[in-house]
Amino acid sequence: MTKKHLILTVIFMFSIVLAACGNQSSTSDKDSQTEQNRILTDSLGHEVTIPEKPQRVIAPYLEDHLIALGIMPVAQWSVKGGSVQGYLQDSLKDIPTIEFDLPFEAVTSFDPDLIIIGSPDIAEGEKYEQYSKIAPTYVMGTEDSNWRNKLLKVGEIFGQTEKANEVLAEYEQAAKEAKEKIESQIDHPSAAVIWNIKNTIYMVSDTASSGVVLYNDLGLQVPNLVKEVSASATSDWSQVSLEKFVQIDADYLFVINSVSAGSADLLSDPLLANIPAIKNDHVYEFDQSSSWLYSGAIANRQIIQNVVDSIAK
Repeated sequence: MTKKHLILTVIFMFSIVLAACGNQSSTSDKDSQTEQNRILTDSLGHEVTIPEKPQRVIAPYLEDHLIALGIMPVAQWSVKGGSVQGYLQDSLKDIPTIEFDLPFEAVTSFDPDLIIIGSPDIAEGEKYEQYSKIAPTYVMGTEDSNWRNKLLKVGEIFGQTEKANEVLAEYEQAAKEAKEKIESQIDHPSAAVIWNIKNTIYMVSDTASSGVVLYNDLGLQVPNLVKEVSASATSDWSQVSLEKFVQIDADYLFVINSVSAGSADLLSDPLLANIPAIKNDHVYEFDQSSSWLYSGAIANRQIIQNVVDSIAK
């Protein structure tokens, strides 16, 4: 009986050990899975399970941030007629397009494993539920409207916060060096950016898009008219009449043309002859394929290079 009891005791203890090992293995597997598939809460309060290494990403109008982080989407943002972000085409030329409003059928056709939506407006109503049935869907909030915040948020989503901070640091250094170069050659220059759409003038706000690059990052002076227009602006670009534009006191003028014909007709108008930039031949023109209408580490570095090449060679 003693020998039999000993055998039963050994079997019982061995069973406990096996059970413990099984539980530990199960816990380890669960922890490993948690580490691989992170859960983030988006701007609408959804808990989104992010795949460990997303391979088929759709993130329209966020491509600048993706490319800066070394991530290639399966589709790129476009508007009707096929217009895309021209300045990114060195990287995206072989990437098919998807319309800005993200039609469900088009999204489904790309078989994404992660969808990132840049604004709550695009996911309003029942749209989010539709997108989330296709793939995990993360909606960015209005607090991410600043391009720096957007880059950091995209970095967080992909588990690349360190890389995003490196990209930002490189950008800040490039802007600092460009600012110093300009200041060493020109004494407190003022500048303005206008978008010429078939001889209709739109002026960028001093707190948006390329305005932030010129006035904040490069330290160029803000003309009085730009301040006035920006104070009442409801969007990044505000229409300005020709009669109003004659008041601009900018030393340098950067013009983005919507058509290939350029702005010869507009800038040759006698009403504009006394604008300092026009009088001194300090007008620099770019087309819509340039990065001046966009924001991001890549877009803004191209703008900075354009400015330096134009006024501080």
